[in-house]
Amino acid sequence: MTSSASDIARRLGEIAEAVCRRYLSNGRREGQYWMVGDVRNTPGRSLYVRLAVNGDGGAPGKWTDAASGDHGDLLDIIAASCGHTGFRETLDEARRFLSLPPSLEGPRNPAPTKARRGSRESARRLLAATKPLRGSLGEAYLAGRLITDFHAGDPVRFHPHCFYRPSSDDAPQGRPAWPAIIAAVTDLAGIVTGVHRTWLDPDTKDKAPVAYPRRAMGHLLGNGVRFGASGAVMAAGEGLETILSLRQVMPTLPMIAGLSGAHLAAIAFPERLKRLYVARDDDPAGDTALAKLGERASECGIEVCPLEPQHGDFNGDLRALGRSAMAASLRGQLMSADRTEYL
Repeated sequence: MTSSASDIARRLGEIAEAVCRRYLSNGRREGQYWMVGDVRNTPGRSLYVRLAVNGDGGAPGKWTDAASGDHGDLLDIIAASCGHTGFRETLDEARRFLSLPPSLEGPRNPAPTKARRGSRESARRLLAATKPLRGSLGEAYLAGRLITDFHAGDPVRFHPHCFYRPSSDDAPQGRPAWPAIIAAVTDLAGIVTGVHRTWLDPDTKDKAPVAYPRRAMGHLLGNGVRFGASGAVMAAGEGLETILSLRQVMPTLPMIAGLSGAHLAAIAFPERLKRLYVARDDDPAGDTALAKLGERASECGIEVCPLEPQHGDFNGDLRALGRSAMAASLRGQLMSADRTEYL
């Protein structure tokens, strides 16, 4: 008799550190947690896996990604790190790791009525259900942050009723969905690989009162939310609102939002790229992302130029300084030719 998925997940949790050392080898143990960048084994510290029962009652093997708000168990880790496209592959891999006999069940051919949660297909289906941003609560929220100028083809849309999966940090509530800004994540070829969601409260026109009002789903590594066609000169930043704020004063400069510090450091470089401005957040994660991105870029012959905000991030600058003063601050940080071209 073969083990059920829940039993396999429990057995993996009993040896959680061994599982992490195998499938999250770029991380390391810190106290009662294994720390790594994300479920795809990117170096970093955003994702943490419980290695033992702790004070909050969390079971060994349960993980949370602080950058995206996503969480799950060790079967999710195995699926992501191995790039599996079906749950059967993941169970078979887990059985091999646990030295369990293979499944005796015959192959299944379920109807493809529901995409796997968090997959690229799930992200694409969500994006297909969105509406234009113009005239929506999403536009009102961004206007409150002084982001008002948008352009044809911008990858930002609106969903009036986007499901929110509560985490263990959320207070109990009966509301299963909130309005949300949906931003398309694409690869260098322009293919949608994921989405980023910002849940909103229709009463306050601010972020929804949930533990993690911003989350991304799909395949993020190397990809991002792209504005404009890639070129020899581009800008990259961590947050969607950071990039949208820069677009208010430099609308023709191609830009990409990586959506977290770890993913910003891992963005794929277009072939034509020669100079990359990095709109860094003024915090330790921003320092780390800039350093790692600089190392990768130098190996490819790409010049990296940091853009430093005065108020923590560039939406802070836009709101505190206004467009004119923010543009003046940026002018001194751009190369001469780029000042003429983009400001």
